[in-house]
Amino acid sequence: MTAEPGNERPAAAVDRGHLRASHADREQVIAVLKVAFVQGRLTKDELDARAGRTFAARTYAELAAITADLPAGLISAPPLRKPARARPRTGPVVASAALIIPPPAILAAALFTGSDQLARVFLLIFPWYVLAWIVAAAQLLANWHDKRSQEQPPSRRGQRPYELGT
Repeated sequence: MTAEPGNERPAAAVDRGHLRASHADREQVIAVLKVAFVQGRLTKDELDARAGRTFAARTYAELAAITADLPAGLISAPPLRKPARARPRTGPVVASAALIIPPPAILAAALFTGSDQLARVFLLIFPWYVLAWIVAAAQLLANWHDKRSQEQPPSRRGQRPYELGT
């Protein structure tokens, strides 16, 4: 049988329905089924049945049959609602302002007004101010240490990971 001019197909374009599907291919079909379920195109029972067939499928043709009645491009469909906006992190800013502003402001007010009462308030607040800075620094150090301890330890120079055949 000879191919007519214009009917030739490159080797890559040959029907791949008989080729074996990979785990990634099955997971992509599962993702399409989940999107179809969320959009109301499948019932829970249909989703469960098709997911079972997906995990049992061995070829591209079997996978294609599972999603044949669903519209193409479900994965790239835009979300039905807008994502939630991230809230600004005002906690650290407020805490920093509370630690930084009051004592210098009281000291400045005491110096400009010459008030002995404000000077006593400053002397009463200043030790707590210093203590708050020490606690904040300790908390930052503890957070930094926790974050570092959760990461993978750096590999030592000259050591290789497990080698096969040695």
